[in-house]
Amino acid sequence: MSITSDIIRGHTETIILARLLRSDSYGYEINKSIQQATGGRYELKEATLYTAFRRLEQSGCISSYWGDEGSGARRRYYRITPEGRAVYRQNRDDWENAKQIIDILIKED
Repeated sequence: MSITSDIIRGHTETIILARLLRSDSYGYEINKSIQQATGGRYELKEATLYTAFRRLEQSGCISSYWGDEGSGARRRYYRITPEGRAVYRQNRDDWENAKQIIDILIKED
């Protein structure tokens, strides 16, 4: 069963920031890691991913640089900034609070 994008919409940037907390990465690798982590139940559309990268970079949460690949196409790598780490922590706290409220509201008695 796949996860509907409606459930995850609004959390794309936090998901990307969480991946970048581990290490610098590039778009395809980030999307592949999301697919692997979810057992293939979720993947970001390329347009969604790169739109989120632009928003995160414009807001100062990530920065980008070109890799030094010896062969093949050059990759644009992304790294999380201190601002991005703070935004991630706040978004994570907001998610935990929302999750608790939703659990209360949809719990069967």
